Amino acid sequence: MEMMVDVAVDFEDYFPSMVQRMGAEGFVMELCDGFRLLMDGETGLITFESLKKNSAVLGLSDMRDDEIACMLSEGDMDGDGALSQLEFCILMFRLSPGLMDDNGLNQLVEEYDVI
Repeated sequence: MEMMVDVAVDFEDYFPSMVQRMGAEGFVMELCDGFRLLMDGETGLITFESLKKNSAVLGLSDMRDDEIACMLSEGDMDGDGALSQLEFCILMFRLSPGLMDDNGLNQLVEEYDVI
């Protein structure tokens, strides 16, 4: 009988320090580069297959299929089973508590002068 064991993974949120170092525009460009690295070249989306294939680039080569599917569904806002560049960027922001606090948002807003 196989036993499932939950293993806590320490996650350090590097995004706020990346924004400080690179600036908001540089950080957004870095997210776009990350998207292109993971996307399917034919569809222009991050699909189950492209994420599974490219997960080794992220150091996640041992991810199970259900974990990959869960990652996709977390960010899939339009229900097509894949992530567009916008969905990917929104997901990355949502997963970064440091970007979602007032200081992180203020830095991005000030640099982009959107308000």
